[in-house]
Amino acid sequence: MKEYKLILSFSAFQRHFFCLSEGDLVAVRIPLKPEEAGLVVDLIERGVQAFPPFLSQLLSRSKVLQSQVLKNFMPPFTFSIRNKTSLLHAMAELLKTGYKKFITKADDANCGLGIKCWSSLEDVFNFAGTEALPYPFVLQPFFEEWKDYRVIILGDLYVEAYERQNPFNFRQNLFFGGKAIPHELTEQELEFCQKVMERGKFPYAHIDMVYIDGKGPYLSEINLKGGLKGAKILPEEYEKLLKDLTHTFICLWKENKKVKILS
Repeated sequence: MKEYKLILSFSAFQRHFFCLSEGDLVAVRIPLKPEEAGLVVDLIERGVQAFPPFLSQLLSRSKVLQSQVLKNFMPPFTFSIRNKTSLLHAMAELLKTGYKKFITKADDANCGLGIKCWSSLEDVFNFAGTEALPYPFVLQPFFEEWKDYRVIILGDLYVEAYERQNPFNFRQNLFFGGKAIPHELTEQELEFCQKVMERGKFPYAHIDMVYIDGKGPYLSEINLKGGLKGAKILPEEYEKLLKDLTHTFICLWKENKKVKILS
């Protein structure tokens, strides 16, 4: 009977990367650098499983990848920009829309700190590739009427949502003067979030759901984990539920298997 390998820590993953094979499970998030993302492709080709799934881990680290894989859920005219060529293609489309201001999002920044507002596409073009606006980044119009909601979904164990408002900052950032207002998700909104999670293979998620000019919902961003400022759930309860989700997945995976935990 085959013995399946179980990885529960990043140090164990580093030690045993080369011996993992089909059906083995990596039950820990892997803090790989962007240039090491190809290692995930290698693991998938070998048939190695992961919890959270590898796709959700990669999407959590890259807003640009999100804007490609989850583009159908995002606001209209959202573009992933990797070089001057992709920027010029996006500019050609955006110039037809009539929008005057634009937003860029840094690929890996959080808490709204990587979001910049630009007064024209020419300004974006002139700074693209410099220290002020390094590649890659996400580009979209600046939408005047923007309602922002944070949705926390932990599998089938917990769901919470709240609107984020900040009259001092278009980023709707709770850390710099914003406030959270509890929001009861409609059936349509919950279904939308679940579809996003299913597409990105997220067993749990922090979802930034938005409405533009009264239309939506749309996906702004998604992450496996995020800040809990404004949320009702306490950090201890949150971490316990994440452990419960992981434990449940491992137990189902282990059924009728001979398993060896690697350390």
